[in-house]
Parts: sequence; structure tokens; C-alpha cells
Amino acid sequence: MWTKFIKPVFDRLFSLVLLILLSPILLVVFILIRVFLGKPAVFKQPRAGFHGRVFMLYKFRTMTDAKGVDGKLLPDKDRLTDFGKFLRATSLDELPQLFNILKGDMSFVGPRPLLAEYLPLYNEEQARRHQVKPGITGWAQVNGRNAISWEEKFKLDCWYVDHQSFTIDSKIFWLTLLKVIRKEGVNQQGQATMEKFNGSN
Repeated sequence: MWTKFIKPVFDRLFSLVLLILLSPILLVVFILIRVFLGKPAVFKQPRAGFHGRVFMLYKFRTMTDAKGVDGKLLPDKDRLTDFGKFLRATSLDELPQLFNILKGDMSFVGPRPLLAEYLPLYNEEQARRHQVKPGITGWAQVNGRNAISWEEKFKLDCWYVDHQSFTIDSKIFWLTLLKVIRKEGVNQQGQATMEKFNGSN
């Protein structure tokens, strides 16, 4: 009942309410990004969603477009500014995904939507993460976020697929708030961001 009927309605109504309430913050962050990082302030990227369907995910930009002498973008660690790190640590960069939820592409809780280019790399078990809508936060995010390996993350995602419920979603929601407050698991150890997934061995 919760997953099929109540949750989709709750997601869209609550995302609309939050967009209205948080509109001043969204506007301020938008302006600050334009000032410190340039444009566009909103970053769009193809991600894999429910049943592997590709959609455009919205996030606030956190990196510059700095390039090396060869004309190629510098590594993430060289383009991620202190302001960008602040946006990531506070999860303010995730706020535009409220529009994704309102559109029906995402849910508040579910496996994080990953790059569309990863779709051919999943094994059969890992691909099960697409049996539910992706979320702004999920079971993997409250159990390590970016500080755990891809394999651990996929196991947690599949666990959620098999155990999702109102109780689990509520637990994830409140644990997420604690993670954000404590700024835990923002980066993978030794990485400015999460390392790229290249498939399982």
C-alpha cells in the first residue's frame, strides 16, 4: 500500500511544499553559485531511474570549469572549491532534485540515481536497484554514503528493494538528517568525490 499508492502521492505533494518553503534558499544558493562558480548554476546529467529509464537529474553546480594546458577539464579535486565542498557537505547541492521528485522521476527515499553510462556494467543482482524509483537519499547513504565501496553500496541498495516500507523510509529520512548535520561520509577516502564505477570483478 505504502510503496505503490501512498508514497508516490506523498513524494509529489511534499516536494511541492518544500519547493515553496525553500524557494528563498534556492534563490540565494543560485545567485551565490553564479557569483563564485559561474554559469550554469544548475547542473544537468543523464541518470538511470526506475526500470533503468534515463532521465535528466538536476543538481546545483559545485565545481568550476577549470582546464589544463591541454584544454581538458582538470581532475575533480582541482575544480572543487571550498564553496562547492560546503554545498556538498550540507547537501544544498541536492535541492534541485525536488523538481525531479515533482516530475515523478525520483522519490525522497530510494537508491541514488547513478550515471546512465553505468547501466551496461551492472551484474544481474546489482541491476535490481532499478526495481524502485531512485531517491535523494537511501539505505546506502545512511550506512556510509560515499565512504563505502561500490559493492557495499549495491548490496545496501538491493536490501532496500527487498525491505522497503513506511517504517524503513521513515528511519532513512531521520538518519539522513543526522548524517547531514554531522557531515558524515561526504567523500570516499582519498577522493574529492566518489570514484567512477568500472564494473564488478
